[in-house]
Amino acid sequence: MKFSVIIPTYNEAICIGKTIRYIQRFGGAAIEEILVVDGGSTDDTVKKAGEAGAKVMLSPKKGRGAQLHFGAEQSKEHILYFVHADTLPPESFVEEIEKALADGWQMGNFQYNFDSSRFLLRINAFFTRFRWFFTQGGDRTFFIRRETYFALGGYNPSHIIMEEYEFLRRAQKKGYDFVMLPCKCTVSARKYEHNSWLRVQLANFVVYNLWSWGLVGLPRLKAIYSRMLR
Repeated sequence: MKFSVIIPTYNEAICIGKTIRYIQRFGGAAIEEILVVDGGSTDDTVKKAGEAGAKVMLSPKKGRGAQLHFGAEQSKEHILYFVHADTLPPESFVEEIEKALADGWQMGNFQYNFDSSRFLLRINAFFTRFRWFFTQGGDRTFFIRRETYFALGGYNPSHIIMEEYEFLRRAQKKGYDFVMLPCKCTVSARKYEHNSWLRVQLANFVVYNLWSWGLVGLPRLKAIYSRMLR
């Protein structure tokens, strides 16, 4: 089985080259294409992604939901694998995903660790072993069969925030479940370094609950999140 890896970006020059080369190294011949879908970066993201060997395209609409869905529409392969620009999948991600699909799963994700030894971040990472819905963000990366993705309507392009949660909620309402694999991604701790552990936790708590209860619209939700975090 061949993979289409889809990476949404906006000003990710600092990490995009490393992520692409890592996926190429450990994905090997299974990785047919790496699609970097850019939202109009003003730094060297596009240049560095191209130099690393990815196919780079400009999304017609900025926003992670729109960029992810546009990448899926442009992809060619039967396995779609969505990865954040600052996240490294497990080294065995190809074998783990292939086994999960062979076992009958249609979609799934991984647990993760941070690239930091800070005690509080180790606690955060510990809780990614549980299937609690509020822990199922995109840092886990996400794989899905192509036909299943489009049968479910894909990521909603209007979702500029919480797009992974909206998709999983919609999938579960239609009777689809996901597998959570024990291998670990490595997630950048930069958000915590630029802010603080408490500030990030508070922002995540506020935004998740406002979205979950439908208390504010998406543009306002995005603005709240952006104000709370640097």
